[in-house]
Amino acid sequence: MSQTVNINAASRDRAGKGAARAVRREGRVPGVIYGDKKDPQIISMEYRELMKQIQTGRFMSTLVDIDVDGTKVRVIPRDIQFDPVRDFIMHVDFLRLGKNARIAVMVPVHFLNEDDSKGLKRGGVLNVVRHEVEVMSPADAIPEFFEIDVASLDIGDSIHASDVTLPDSVAFTITDRDFTIATITETR
Repeated sequence: MSQTVNINAASRDRAGKGAARAVRREGRVPGVIYGDKKDPQIISMEYRELMKQIQTGRFMSTLVDIDVDGTKVRVIPRDIQFDPVRDFIMHVDFLRLGKNARIAVMVPVHFLNEDDSKGLKRGGVLNVVRHEVEVMSPADAIPEFFEIDVASLDIGDSIHASDVTLPDSVAFTITDRDFTIATITETR
């Protein structure tokens, strides 16, 4: 299960381009919290604190408790906008989560025992089709990652969605087919 991260934020008075630029000049990042049938709430967060969380690589599938002027709000990040030239965080969107909320989230896939794989030892290549898979999960039980053992796989073998053991109450969003996650192929 993924960890919950705490971020401090301040409520903003004004919305729009000019107000967002003023917030960025102060070293903060503008953002918005929406969802759960409540009005959107415009906020600003400390740039360094937010960047530290984004650099973990799993920020988009992590629950966040945002402390907005003393009020805690449980959210999950839905969009991050970066400056196309400087790679600077421009804006962050958060989805407010209600009680017993279920959400669609991308979960990374990790491959184990690549050194012990028969197919890879014979010169094959692990061809990863999906580095992440989308699942529908309760907000408080989001898997951190899925581990797949490739030790027994040979050249020509594939790993499909049915080979992944899912926790209770978690399901793939693609239900109409048994999609491929990775294959071991020959080198040419």
